[in-house]
Amino acid sequence: MAPALTIRRVVLYKHGVGYFERRGRVSGSEPLLLDFKARDMNDVLKSLTVLDLSGGAVSAVSYDSTKPLEQLLAEATIRIPEDGSLTALLGQVKGARVRARVGGGKIEGAIVGLDTLAVAAGETSLARPFLTLLVGGSLRTFDVLELSELEFLDEAVRKDLEFYLATVLSSYKKDTKRMSILTSGEGERELFVSYVLESPVWKTSYRILLEEGHAPLLQGWALVDNTGDEDWVDVRLSLIAGLPVSFVHDLYNPRYLQRPVVEVRTEAAAAPVIPQEALMESASMLDMDGGLPGSMGGPAAAAPAPMPKRSRARAEAPEASRSMREARLGTARVTTLTQEVGDLFEYRVDQPVTVHRNQSALVPILQRPFEGRRVLLYNRATREKNPMACIEFTNTTGLTLEGGPVTVTEAETYVGEAMLDTMKPGDRRFVPYAVELGCVVSVEDRSEDGPVFRAVVNRGTLMVEFYHLRHARYLVRNKSTRAQVLFVEHPRTGWELKDMPEPAETTDDFWRFRRELSPGTTQELTVAERTRGHRQYHVGEVGLDEVAFFLDSRFIDQGVAQALRDVVALRGQRAELTRTQEQLTEERNHLFRDQERIRSNLESLRSGASQRELTDRFVAKLTEQEDRLEAIGQELTRVEKERQRVQEEIQRRIQALSYESTLA
Repeated sequence: MAPALTIRRVVLYKHGVGYFERRGRVSGSEPLLLDFKARDMNDVLKSLTVLDLSGGAVSAVSYDSTKPLEQLLAEATIRIPEDGSLTALLGQVKGARVRARVGGGKIEGAIVGLDTLAVAAGETSLARPFLTLLVGGSLRTFDVLELSELEFLDEAVRKDLEFYLATVLSSYKKDTKRMSILTSGEGERELFVSYVLESPVWKTSYRILLEEGHAPLLQGWALVDNTGDEDWVDVRLSLIAGLPVSFVHDLYNPRYLQRPVVEVRTEAAAAPVIPQEALMESASMLDMDGGLPGSMGGPAAAAPAPMPKRSRARAEAPEASRSMREARLGTARVTTLTQEVGDLFEYRVDQPVTVHRNQSALVPILQRPFEGRRVLLYNRATREKNPMACIEFTNTTGLTLEGGPVTVTEAETYVGEAMLDTMKPGDRRFVPYAVELGCVVSVEDRSEDGPVFRAVVNRGTLMVEFYHLRHARYLVRNKSTRAQVLFVEHPRTGWELKDMPEPAETTDDFWRFRRELSPGTTQELTVAERTRGHRQYHVGEVGLDEVAFFLDSRFIDQGVAQALRDVVALRGQRAELTRTQEQLTEERNHLFRDQERIRSNLESLRSGASQRELTDRFVAKLTEQEDRLEAIGQELTRVEKERQRVQEEIQRRIQALSYESTLA
């Protein structure tokens, strides 16, 4: 039986992997066997480390193939059916040399075959298998059922049988792959094996004990899960807080690359070549020196540097007494060692831990007092009418605290639960655990626009700037019989505070204002905010009333006002010219329509001589209309030029306006 490599150390991480160390003793070239789930093989092959700590060598590590069971059995030279396994096996190994124990003696020979013979049993007969062996130069037959031992002397047959049986055994656990560690050395040696596997994330939960006159006490527990197929017995357990890089890479499945196909280049047969005769013999031969490649070597592998010693900070429990606080300290004494590991933080349980397969365990990792007090925290989005009772938690434990649920007790009574975020030493958090019904909060909101404080005229636009003002009035009534500290969280939305003290704290999304609440009193907190706003007016479109409003509001001075009045007057001229254009155009269109009527009448009168007088009349009318149309065209051209001139003058004056005023 192969020696066992027991799990001695387990390190669990917060990102779903676990580091496992095994140690065991091996003698000579004994193989060491390890079983893994198929899904873990990639992680094992990526991280496996094997060391012979006693001067031996690790020659190879072999593991089960990815081939299906049926294909593996098809490659075996031996087949053993479910029924008649012994007789079927002996029938397949004809010629194999065996040593058989019959009665009190042993006989060696080669298997000739297996026969079934009828043996009388009273009035009936029974079919019994008989094995025929070639012993020396004679054939001898033995009843198989009388053989007490049968040893195969041929190593090839023995190995084939062992391979077949090991393959069948591995099929009982379809998800299990076996790994064999082959070593070489003399005597008994110690072997070290480590690897990383996918593992459940270890979890934390905390208990906070509040007691009047004492610093709050924090107790931490780690929840670990052993989902493997092997018990953890007296292992050294470490829990790592942090997020190292980890990934899955397929090393287990065979990988093939497409290779190019190269064909032999064929050429037509060549005719024999007859070299010409030399005119004279060569006077000398060219000597060529050849050199053997020199031996290649490299520096000897340097011995690994010793690991630096790490400082340990032992979590010490306060002294015991008769109170519940001291009782807890004395009952659940924590002996966890903690240390920084680069950017990570390690909780090392100082006592051996046992967790059986498919079981979980609660392991104490922390028990220390910390700096904190009970306060109230109000956030309208969390609860509109009441603040939350919180612990103002400052991490003075000196340890990195992983996030997890917290159960809070006060005066030996359960008072609520909370969630704790990951905290580095020195971090400060509010930990809300209950609704404080003894304190009632109401909020009134009011918004308005403040006066204009700046006016700018530029590029035809008057822009006035002012402040949007917003007030939130918090009315807080403390109905309880004890004094309380309240923090009001007011949302930060990009506005600035106006005419009020700075908040006690500022977070990414909130201002926190602190208030001391005496028993049975009411306090008011008004948070005033402002942000810039603006309005724009196009000065080319304002009227005289708006100009008067701008002047009265001190947005502009008298000079700008007169310039705007001139623009309004020019706009009036432009409007009058536009109306003249429209009238002339309408008259011209009317004349065009009347001419169409007259021409139609002339066409109908052309064939009759008696209509001469009427025809002359229509022609005179057309002549008069043509003269008017010509005059209208000249007038439209003049009006359009004048209108264009006025429009350009309006634009010039608007663009020339530039003014800035700062109001009180």
